[in-house]
Amino acid sequence: MSHAQFQRATCCDALAAAGPGASTLCEGWTAHDLAAHLWVRENDVVGALGIGAPVLARLTRQRMDEVKRLLSFTELVAALRGGPPRMSVFAVPGVDEAANALEFFVHGVDVRRAGAGLGDPAVQPGWEDLVWRRLGALGRLLFRKAPVGIVLERDDVPDAPTRRLRPGSDTVTLVGPPSELALYGFGRRSVARVRVIAAPATRAQFEALDLGI
Repeated sequence: MSHAQFQRATCCDALAAAGPGASTLCEGWTAHDLAAHLWVRENDVVGALGIGAPVLARLTRQRMDEVKRLLSFTELVAALRGGPPRMSVFAVPGVDEAANALEFFVHGVDVRRAGAGLGDPAVQPGWEDLVWRRLGALGRLLFRKAPVGIVLERDDVPDAPTRRLRPGSDTVTLVGPPSELALYGFGRRSVARVRVIAAPATRAQFEALDLGI
């Protein structure tokens, strides 16, 4: 089982356990909304345009509402669990792994750590190493607006090298397992298990920043 397939399964497990009305870390969204978002992303080429283009966000919301009317929450979760449709670009194994492993991981956390009382699932061997590799280019994207230097330091393995994402004399160092650093970068600061090391003024400047893609 690939990392994307594993994270998809654990995300679907979290959705099913929480139920359609459960809160998530995606502001204003229930678990049903989140399931609809994931379905539209993989199944509706037109509807998915608004995910990356705010000017089309209203269209995406309309498509999400439509699929919620057409499919029950249980049906939506079952469809997601079955994987991307055969004709979807996400059905290509390399694309699925590149685009969906972190997508489903982050959204699984959106459900599990939003107060549903669900613990974190086990992780596959090699998961943290995969995320650490992704945090090179992806990390520079996630922290691109930072007005200060950014250094990532993983603390799940001994003597791991640090990774500088942005230069700067005033620097913020984020310390934690790679998956938690990714959560922090995707804007889940309140639940990410990350230590922030910085001078008080630098930290205040950094924490005023909105993170994410």
